[in-house]
Amino acid sequence: MPRPRLYRRINFNPKVKYFKPQGVPMSRLEVVELSLEETEALRLKNVENLDQNEAAEKMKTSQSTFQRILSIANKKVSQALIEGKAIKINDK
Repeated sequence: MPRPRLYRRINFNPKVKYFKPQGVPMSRLEVVELSLEETEALRLKNVENLDQNEAAEKMKTSQSTFQRILSIANKKVSQALIEGKAIKINDK
């Protein structure tokens, strides 16, 4: 039986849920999905300029878990930008 997922604090509710390359219809695009916790990790690290320990404290998680979430989010966003994919922010 898997370990239950811990609650992580998210203090951000994005107003926009999709980003896509200009001039390409959504029907032709692959979609990369970001979770809210991945979006929050990107916001805390890159927009708020917090170090990983401070950001992890704000999200109520360990520094190593924050690093893992941030690494996954960076990989997804990079993949979308380099390969011309849409980005969807899940609100689940």
